[in-house]
Amino acid sequence: MSYNYRVDHIPKTTKCNRRPGIAMTAEYITVHSTGNPNSKAVNERAWLTNPSNNATASFHIVVDETTAIECIPLNEVAWHAGDGNGKGNRASISIEICESGDRAKTVENATLLIAKMLHKRGWGIDRVKKHQDWSGKYCPRILIPQWDGFIASVERELKKLKNTKEVPQWQKDALKALVEKGIIETPEYWEKKLAENITVGEVMGIIAKIVK
Repeated sequence: MSYNYRVDHIPKTTKCNRRPGIAMTAEYITVHSTGNPNSKAVNERAWLTNPSNNATASFHIVVDETTAIECIPLNEVAWHAGDGNGKGNRASISIEICESGDRAKTVENATLLIAKMLHKRGWGIDRVKKHQDWSGKYCPRILIPQWDGFIASVERELKKLKNTKEVPQWQKDALKALVEKGIIETPEYWEKKLAENITVGEVMGIIAKIVK
């Protein structure tokens, strides 16, 4: 993962009922762009609890060139799709893509984030929607002209994840123990090797050669 993911949920008492606390079983992921060329993810998160913000609109996750922030739990409704009580609002997780900074890096992070979310849920690329699909609004404005290419990129990343095995917790714990003993310094590298189907024995053999 090339971005930092953190959870910073807004309170249910937020002005204008931006986090209504309504339970949601997600069926889709809806992609937006912020419409603000000057703000980072942290600014967009702060705007949700800014006293001068009088809009009801909200979102689940915002991502920029370095960070993704989860602002509303992914099993709760956010008001983002412009379709009232339709499936956009009531059954989709909203991803806001920042328009500032390194655009290519931000879009790459959004691509990886969405692919990971699809993989975790066992969903296909058909679950990814534009804001425009729900209400007709021209959003995400930075991606609509290249939407097919964006979707193709997400699908490529999703296929990579499907071809990568999950590293068991006991193997992660073994790598952590090696770090604590000062034998290795970068467990993420070795986790990647294990995920690429290199066996534990082969990994340990490589480590043994390095520390000789």
